[in-house]
Amino acid sequence: MTKSKVGTLEAIMLILTIVVAHTILSMPRNILVTIKSSTIINLLFVSILAIAISYVIVKLLKNFPGQDIIDISDYLGGKVFKNIIGIIFISYFLVSTSLLLRNFCECLKIIYYPMTNIVFIIAMFVIAICAANRLDFNASLKTNLLILPLALVSMLFLFFANMNKFVPYRIFPIFGDGLFNTFVLGFGNLASFGGIAFLYFLPPFLKEPEKIKKIAIVSIGLSAVYLILCVSTLLFMFSFFINTNEITPLYNATRYIEFGSFFQRLESVFLLIWILAFSCYLSIISKFSMSIFKKLTNIETKKPLIDIFGILILGIALLPKNYAISENFETEIYPYLVLGIAFFLGISILILANIVKKRKHFQK
Repeated sequence: MTKSKVGTLEAIMLILTIVVAHTILSMPRNILVTIKSSTIINLLFVSILAIAISYVIVKLLKNFPGQDIIDISDYLGGKVFKNIIGIIFISYFLVSTSLLLRNFCECLKIIYYPMTNIVFIIAMFVIAICAANRLDFNASLKTNLLILPLALVSMLFLFFANMNKFVPYRIFPIFGDGLFNTFVLGFGNLASFGGIAFLYFLPPFLKEPEKIKKIAIVSIGLSAVYLILCVSTLLFMFSFFINTNEITPLYNATRYIEFGSFFQRLESVFLLIWILAFSCYLSIISKFSMSIFKKLTNIETKKPLIDIFGILILGIALLPKNYAISENFETEIYPYLVLGIAFFLGISILILANIVKKRKHFQK
């Protein structure tokens, strides 16, 4: 993987992958239930914050060319600190991915396989991940480059195909339950941009490292547009101001699309695209996790890790006793993990490392 180089467009799609994977399930619904009619304004607000934060991250990374957050942690606190940070990021990637996989498989079970044991559905994805991880890293990126635009286009199509069913007055009151809820309590929706975590690991892999600022701004901008399309579709179609147990609200929106008698029941096409996009997400996350572990242990090849990480993902996904527990992780715990690790921890390390580097420079 260290010999693989990531192109600019591939890197943009890489960051978008996390946003797309989480919006497939309950993220848009959770945002709507919390912020209500002011969701669009709230997302515009947190999108501007996310772009500003990604710009800061890029600026801080520039003082450490060709290095990722693990290398910078080594520079800042030595091998022990590097190992701690590496383990934190590996755990963050694996736990969040595994429990999201559990939720996605629960969705498939409810829709298509009600009589199938959830273990078998999860195992099929894990087998696919292990097979994909035996291919070169660029193979996953190129596949993602083909699949993810389909997911983006599918959401654009979903929005415009359902416009005749929109109820515009649901956007009122514009500030929902007030400015405090929209801009203070709604600050937590910054976690929707979890793809920012990839920025910490991209520098060693980029073909054109000087374009990392463009990658950050474009990917966050596209993520913002995608998120706004998702929540706008649900906001204008359904009333989400009461709690709902719908596991896949976007899937429900696809069932309303009709183009005459020949083009009905298109939800299966959407679900197929989302399954492919989700599989790309799983493969990329696991490969980045193996890359971090490889850097921590200095092993020469990732091949022994493929099945081990696959078993870890399977085991973590099966830990929750039921869907309610795994869904609670996604709604109540995951946002704080993103804010704490992808934003606070990562930026703090970069700031401290830059301060140390400047002090050493002045001491010379």
